[in-house]
Amino acid sequence: MAKKIDPLQRELLSLDEMSVGELVEKFRGVFGKDTRTRNRPYLVRKIAWRLQERAEGGLSDRAKARVAELAATAPLRHVAPRVKPTEEAESDGRDPRLPKPGTVIRREYNGKEYAVTVHETDFEYRGKRYASLSKIAKDITGTHWNGWLFFNLATRKRGAAA
Repeated sequence: MAKKIDPLQRELLSLDEMSVGELVEKFRGVFGKDTRTRNRPYLVRKIAWRLQERAEGGLSDRAKARVAELAATAPLRHVAPRVKPTEEAESDGRDPRLPKPGTVIRREYNGKEYAVTVHETDFEYRGKRYASLSKIAKDITGTHWNGWLFFNLATRKRGAAA
């Protein structure tokens, strides 16, 4: 005896057979607006969710109230700041990763040693003032460099492009 498939089940199964273009059209029909994505798995999930929501009635009033309750106390930021400013950095506006003014940063490159003096708001290299370490690194190497990496004040994170 053949098992009957209800219309919702049939419609959900048909999503797997649709092309991305067809899914985009279906999305427009189901949500009443265009989508900016052409990510097939995402479109299938979103459309299936909406079809089931329509058939089953969506969230209960109790669930909606609980969501609103949780949202009111949810933190606005989920990721902590990458650099926690120190009180000193907050007071003078300097990047807390920078060495103190007057510090000389040294770097050996192609057999030569290069020295840069850190000032309050800029850097000095060969008697000339620069706004960033990256500009100094470019003058030394002739190519674009991240100044923090060039002068070993930061390390590249794992998995970052080389």
